Amino acid sequence: MAVKNIMIVGVGGQGTLLTSRILGGLAISGGYDVKLSEVHGMAQRGGSVVTFVRYGEAVAEPIVEEGQADVIIAFERLEALRYAHFLKKDGVLIINDWRIDPMPVVIGAAEYPKNIIENLKEMYKVYTVNATEEAKKLGNSRVFNLIVLGIAAQHMDFSKEQWYSVIEHTVPQKTITINKKAFDVGYEL
Repeated sequence: MAVKNIMIVGVGGQGTLLTSRILGGLAISGGYDVKLSEVHGMAQRGGSVVTFVRYGEAVAEPIVEEGQADVIIAFERLEALRYAHFLKKDGVLIINDWRIDPMPVVIGAAEYPKNIIENLKEMYKVYTVNATEEAKKLGNSRVFNLIVLGIAAQHMDFSKEQWYSVIEHTVPQKTITINKKAFDVGYEL
């Protein structure tokens, strides 16, 4: 199997690191060589957080180069726009249709771009979900990342049981049930 390149992009506090640990655990359980890498901006201040998950027979380095990502999981619209150029030609961009204003927008030094998703759809294969609203329906807005991951799971080669097993071993014990429900919501979309 060729190396699979997954990127998870978001804003500090959105669960990008937990999501990359789930993906890494999944690939390890599938018997693959796995490399994880994290790039933090000002994460505590709502800055960009990017994690790379690469898996396959043998993975030499953890960083995904521009134009090489098979799947980009974006937890926020502007982050999707910021990192879309990492996607390969037949790659998939999965976007949580949610807006978090970065500091330059908050202080009025910049404007939040309009029509991000529409513009990305002109160039890439894009799947969107308002995972934050879907998570609120489940009673916990913090599990939105598992909804987005459920959509991504449809573009990866692992069984639902493998996903469940890794979720059970990765998320906090008291949140296993709600996280699996959130995963199911995305998986069914």
